[in-house]
Amino acid sequence: MKKTLVATLCAILAVGSLALLAQTSGQKSLAATLGVAAFPSAGQNAQQQSQDEAACYQWAVQNTGIDPFEAQKKAAQQQQQTAQATQQAQAAGEGQGVKTAAKGAAAGALIGAAAGDAGAGAAIGAATGAVVGRRKKKQAEAQAQQVQAQGQQAQQATAQQMTNFKKAFCACLEGKKYIAKY
Repeated sequence: MKKTLVATLCAILAVGSLALLAQTSGQKSLAATLGVAAFPSAGQNAQQQSQDEAACYQWAVQNTGIDPFEAQKKAAQQQQQTAQATQQAQAAGEGQGVKTAAKGAAAGALIGAAAGDAGAGAAIGAATGAVVGRRKKKQAEAQAQQVQAQGQQAQQATAQQMTNFKKAFCACLEGKKYIAKY
């Protein structure tokens, strides 16, 4: 319990310090970094606004279970994984028709040679191999599409989480006499 309380207090102080540093150095405020416009309607100064934004950030994280900076990192990792998986699936399908046709021709030639007509056996084996190769290519393409669809679903879920966080963040700021919009 004490560790959690200490960690929370450290996080609040760190976020508040970062927000204050950002405002005094001409950088974006915490709200602006999150894509939220916050206007102090009760005459709050920059330091007070920075503290209020830090408090509202922590409140929104606690109430939504979402830390936007962690969510952005996860989204970037998910995009990278989706791109890699898509490339791997597409690469698996490349050249499948030629590869399996060649293997089929070789196997057919061996079988045909045993039966007395290596050429006919090779032709039949090549045709069979080409059909198998096309099937494997279509399976790889379907897998790539599935991976992309899963990646898009993950991105949509992250976007929804960010929207929920911003709603909570704005609600808190409005409770502290700010006009807040995202």
